[in-house]
Amino acid sequence: MVDVLVSEHFGWWLGLIMVIRAICFMILGSQNLNFENTEKWAVVLARYIVYMLIIKGIHEGCSLAVSSVEAPEELKAAWRRCKLYVLLLAAPLACLLYYRQSVLRDDFMFMFVAHLLTKLSEMEQPYSIINYGTGMAYSFYEGYLAHIMPSDGTEKFVGFQENINIFEANQGVVFPVKRLFLVITKSLYCPPDLKHFNKTNPDLPYLEACQVSEQSLKEVEKDVAGVKNRTYRNSAYAIYRKHKRPVYLAAECATPLHTLYRVLQKKTVYEELADVEPAELVHDFCTTLRSIVQKNPESRDKCELVFYDDLDKNQNLADVLLDKIRELEPDFENMIMKRE
Repeated sequence: MVDVLVSEHFGWWLGLIMVIRAICFMILGSQNLNFENTEKWAVVLARYIVYMLIIKGIHEGCSLAVSSVEAPEELKAAWRRCKLYVLLLAAPLACLLYYRQSVLRDDFMFMFVAHLLTKLSEMEQPYSIINYGTGMAYSFYEGYLAHIMPSDGTEKFVGFQENINIFEANQGVVFPVKRLFLVITKSLYCPPDLKHFNKTNPDLPYLEACQVSEQSLKEVEKDVAGVKNRTYRNSAYAIYRKHKRPVYLAAECATPLHTLYRVLQKKTVYEELADVEPAELVHDFCTTLRSIVQKNPESRDKCELVFYDDLDKNQNLADVLLDKIRELEPDFENMIMKRE
């Protein structure tokens, strides 16, 4: 853990040392500076460092204010990113206070306006950088959901919701909500079977995959990227409840987050992602994926993201899924009773 923390900031400190060296060479090579009054140029340097950090703080603060409306959990991550800048600001401020100098003068306003003017060119050109979480969402949709949601136009695959209808008819059960429930866990851990999230309390609802002969919906078989007869399938689960009929649904974890979980377990191997904030990546992934699903008619209202805090011992995945089903279909109990 110590090695990871050291490696996170080593590059930053190395860059700072190089900047300080460059400044020293510039000062030593200048013939116009008077080193007799060290107090004067120390105050000037400290004041301009404060100016730059304040301007950067205003810029970052505005960006954070906008993003925190959509993702309040990013506030903690923001402090982790900004604490070094806070420490940097403390030193020049202490210098100015020690020499009893004012922190801001009239030239700060001119410097701030100049900064805004130089940013105009950047504001005119939209950024096209795709972050890791957004990229995962695009890849997951086009590489998986786009293959299992819509019909291929033939009888070979009739589409996700019709596939559920066939399963219902063959097994004599009912899916009150015909959507694919994607479970997003807080830890990012994705077990091979969702029953691993069941609690030991026998009075609580619990998940079980349907029997071996019927556990999956009809497979989707396609030739993709040079792979012949590539197979895609979705698992059918039943939520069993004490003294009540079971509730059937199609559910699974999001495989890109499972991959991310494995990557983050090997930070020493994947050094480029050693300092990423998992909560930010998950937020970007979910926000983007939800938008893509709703924009595409083939997937709209056919996929539902369900957040589950697997680190909270009081949360039960079966109950979380039941709450989501109840939210989407308040009359689901009557639907089950009428069919069975």
